[in-house]
Amino acid sequence: MTDLRRRFVEQLRRDGAPLTPQLAAAFRTVPREAFVTDGFQRRDGTWVTPDAADFLDIVYRDDVLVTKVDGATPVSSSSQPSLMAIMLVALDVRPGHRVLEIGAGTGYNAALLSALGADVTSIDVQPDVAGRARAALTRAGARSVRVHAGDGYAGAPGDHFDRVVVTVGVAGVSPHWLRQIQPPVATGPQDAGPAGSEGAGPASPEGAGPASPQGGGPGRSESSGRPGSGAAGLIVVPVEHAGTHPVLAVRGHPDGPVTASVVCPSGFMSAAGPLAAGHPRTHPAAPPGALADFAPVAPARWVRPLDSLGYRDLWYAAGVWSIRATHAPVIGHNGSTLVLLDETGTGGAAILPDGAVAAGGPQARRYAAEAADIVDRWEAAGRPPMQAWRITLALAGDPGAPIWCPAGWTLDVPRAGPDTGAS
Repeated sequence: MTDLRRRFVEQLRRDGAPLTPQLAAAFRTVPREAFVTDGFQRRDGTWVTPDAADFLDIVYRDDVLVTKVDGATPVSSSSQPSLMAIMLVALDVRPGHRVLEIGAGTGYNAALLSALGADVTSIDVQPDVAGRARAALTRAGARSVRVHAGDGYAGAPGDHFDRVVVTVGVAGVSPHWLRQIQPPVATGPQDAGPAGSEGAGPASPEGAGPASPQGGGPGRSESSGRPGSGAAGLIVVPVEHAGTHPVLAVRGHPDGPVTASVVCPSGFMSAAGPLAAGHPRTHPAAPPGALADFAPVAPARWVRPLDSLGYRDLWYAAGVWSIRATHAPVIGHNGSTLVLLDETGTGGAAILPDGAVAAGGPQARRYAAEAADIVDRWEAAGRPPMQAWRITLALAGDPGAPIWCPAGWTLDVPRAGPDTGAS
């Protein structure tokens, strides 16, 4: 088992995970198999159980393990380890930090946080998922972790934290999380500090689809590293953008301002309830079926197509410049395709990794021109990586349960051509 986990850590490094010595040690010591004892779904849809010959081999791959499905829809999982590593490094956890985790999933991420010396409160909206995570954490010997079932939007009322990490795709950031990473205000000698809340309520499943890790996180936190220091805390959270869920490092106060930077691309399961509310910058959802009848309208722009990370950088910029940018399968092309979806949901234009544009539907010409303009703007801006964007958030969503959503962007790199900001 020691050799298996050692090879696992080596694979994570090869896949681009920015492992610190402490995090590498956590991945070597926390037994991932203890968190999937009920099995998980293979990519071909079959179910793997612990008695399968390839069980441990699959457990210690750099891949998401889907542990619960609703029909054909995954609703809980153990995230891709290299993505977990990127998020944990961005979270900048120090021994003694109190961490609120939204989305318990299998409990594996909380166990890694515990191994880093954090005191963890994990919330999951699904009581059965929370119960299994709690049992797995006990089985693995993880300490200083509490798992509650409840509404993740509410966080842990009455408690305070140094960090918040979210393991489910959301439309925006709950003001409750921002409030709970503010240092508590002492009211007198009798105030011994915040107490945990058993009824606090979790949120959605820990789940991430496969992501292509990209280095370049947000760097060190602005927090002094101790609870009650007076500095704003840090939230690491995947927020919907153009049909995907780029991971953001968010800082701010419950009443604003709230700002963010991009950590890496990712694809997560989506939350429900207030955390998934629509807002003025909501991108359209992909249609249930593949888009058909898309014909080439512009040739390849580049001899060497963009690699996965470069394509995601272009994709992010497209989401800034066009509210119609999203993810949709296009027949005859890569299943992960950047599309400007028209208002009918059946046409528009696709931007391919080589810069070519295909289009279809009644407004094909209009959307093809917009797609070509996006490629031109991205080139003129110097092909900025998604980490170069600086984001401002604004309150939106359900007025009774608002969320802080991305609302404006600026580029933090020198650029040529017209203004590339969006608001």
